Amino acid sequence: MNTNLPSTSSGQAEARFRHELYPYRGDAQFLDGTLGFIREALEADEAVVVAVPPDKTSLLRNELDQEPAVTFVDPTAAGLNPGRHIAAWAAWMGERGEEGRPVRGIGETAWRQARNAAHLSELRHHEWLINRAFADSATWSLMCPYDSADEDESVMRSLSDCHPLIRRDGQRVPNASYQATGEYPFEALAAPGDVYQEIGYTHGDLAAVRSKTSQCASDAGVPQEGLAKLAVAVTEIATNSIRYGGGRGTLRTWVQDATFLCEFRDAGYLSDVMAGRIRPAAEQIGGRGLWLAHQLCDLVEIRSTPQEGTTVRLHMDIPR
Repeated sequence: MNTNLPSTSSGQAEARFRHELYPYRGDAQFLDGTLGFIREALEADEAVVVAVPPDKTSLLRNELDQEPAVTFVDPTAAGLNPGRHIAAWAAWMGERGEEGRPVRGIGETAWRQARNAAHLSELRHHEWLINRAFADSATWSLMCPYDSADEDESVMRSLSDCHPLIRRDGQRVPNASYQATGEYPFEALAAPGDVYQEIGYTHGDLAAVRSKTSQCASDAGVPQEGLAKLAVAVTEIATNSIRYGGGRGTLRTWVQDATFLCEFRDAGYLSDVMAGRIRPAAEQIGGRGLWLAHQLCDLVEIRSTPQEGTTVRLHMDIPR
């Protein structure tokens, strides 16, 4: 047993990577909590990476007076797809953690910019996955400010369940509702639209999959740039079905809430919960399909069980 883990204010051992939720209301509470977190880091000679919305960036810059140990990054650079954010944090914090220097991150997810229920669900899943992605990162910690004003209690509770720690009154304390083990409690995928197109595919059908998807997406109003990205993404996902999902799959396409959706179903099982979230190494052979889908699409939903197989949904926004 590792007896050298850091301790919380209650004296209990905690995971090496510290992931804490900071609920706040209004700018004054935001500053109080984040500045306290930053001061702790500076006193410990730690670097700080801040990824918060522009209005919050301005608030912190005014208080910090160009502190060299604090780096501000643009959280929109990775896009709104939560599937890209773990790789972004790994890059931001890796750049600041030269020679093993501890790094603290402050990341406020753009909850209010969530486009629909599916996007909101994937944002929560991302917060849960952070604990898996950085579990062994002893020199990193991350605080997630969350403006709890006007939010109902169920939303706050579901978000809290994704964080092992909560910051209260300047102290981080264990979160009793966080479950360190077990599978993520996914919400069920929304039913397809009333009108959808469906085809089956197997070996030799990739061209037909691309053609069908491109035609349906074009008819739905997806712009040319989106069509080119979608062609690559659907090829990768359909190829995965054929290689790892029993040699065949089913494609459905439909439009819903100004979004074009492609759904791929097959009999395979995807056991790696981090698949597609970590940037593949340059020398890596294979394993790039889901990564590319996340980079090219506006949202990717994945559900996979040994009993029901795998479903992958690709979302492309349609300009209004």
